[in-house]
Amino acid sequence: MELLQLKKLDLKDKKVFIRCDFNVPMDEFGNISDDRRIRSAVATINHCLDQDCAVILASHLGRPKGEVVEKYSLAPVARRLQQLLKRHVSLAPGVVDDATMKMAQELPRHEVMLLENLRFEAGETKNDPELAKKLASMAEFYVNDAFGVSHRAHASVEGITHYFDNKHKAAGFLLEREINFFGKLMNSPVRPFAAIVGGSKVSGKLEALINLLPKVDKIFIGGGMAFTFLKQMGYNIGASLVEDDLLDEAQHIIDEAKKLGVKFYLPIDVVAAEKFAEDSVVKIVTSQEIPDNWMGLDIGPATVRLYREGLNDVQTVLWNGPMGVYEMEKFARGSSKIAHFVADMYATTVVGGGDTADLVQKVGVDEDISFISTGGGASLELLEGKVLPGVAPLMIKITDKEG
Repeated sequence: MELLQLKKLDLKDKKVFIRCDFNVPMDEFGNISDDRRIRSAVATINHCLDQDCAVILASHLGRPKGEVVEKYSLAPVARRLQQLLKRHVSLAPGVVDDATMKMAQELPRHEVMLLENLRFEAGETKNDPELAKKLASMAEFYVNDAFGVSHRAHASVEGITHYFDNKHKAAGFLLEREINFFGKLMNSPVRPFAAIVGGSKVSGKLEALINLLPKVDKIFIGGGMAFTFLKQMGYNIGASLVEDDLLDEAQHIIDEAKKLGVKFYLPIDVVAAEKFAEDSVVKIVTSQEIPDNWMGLDIGPATVRLYREGLNDVQTVLWNGPMGVYEMEKFARGSSKIAHFVADMYATTVVGGGDTADLVQKVGVDEDISFISTGGGASLELLEGKVLPGVAPLMIKITDKEG
């Protein structure tokens, strides 16, 4: 199977609907605090404009739950797009209302319009076929460049693809790059290949861990999920986060790693506190000696040294999930030190979007990472071995290719 490619579409003088992921963070004044996702879409947009196309862009922002909510308007995105594209971007009054449909119909070549927040329509998240059909009617071609939402079977992501044949739809450059990169990473990485897996819960990463085990040489566990493994090993984890219903699964993963010869690393010390607060007293304790009413909130300095040693000879690193509660400075040091070390490695380094992408940017090492995914949830589902609903309709059997 391979992806339908944008560069192979005959777009000359046509109208193109591009599903983007402009779900960007904003401060309390409505200013975009990180425009990486908008910048990532520019190459695909410019390619279509170079083919003398009229371009209709669509995205969601936040969770307005099917209602028009002013703070979730895409107006700030339209302004930022204008600066990046160096051309006017018209913001539609709605999504599929009469005025917007007329605007799309009359959009001239070389012009760009942005639909209002797709999630102002309740049918978007319900994958409503009527909404998908209306969106599809706006253009002759459909391009999905929204990797960050391609794990969602939504109207503008999956439903809309049913109204375009294989000669009239494709993956945008960003989506193509993400899929190809993760495909290569999972199927033919340069070894040794290590996965650093963190985050709060084992349940969120369980399938990814199971799928990664036969593919990697080493796994380094951090974050709240580590305590489920530590408890299963018989350690006293105090009041740390634990998923008691997954203790057997944790044991299965440990056993499977041993069977496959995968080196499985767990924290040997933690930064512990009685409460999650800036004014809390903290102390560094070994993983076996967390006091009863204390909780582990970050990996400790000995664990950082151990993980650095283990990563020294690695040629490919995949990192998904922080090592501690990095949002609070007091518990961010472990994640920060690992981020700096990974950024300095002479290796292919891949960050799986979401919190980890936010972390490396916060620490200031994002420019030194080989590849940062734009989608946390989507990248996690790829690591689980799943086919994404937004990508499946853009795949074609190599034997089915024409010409």
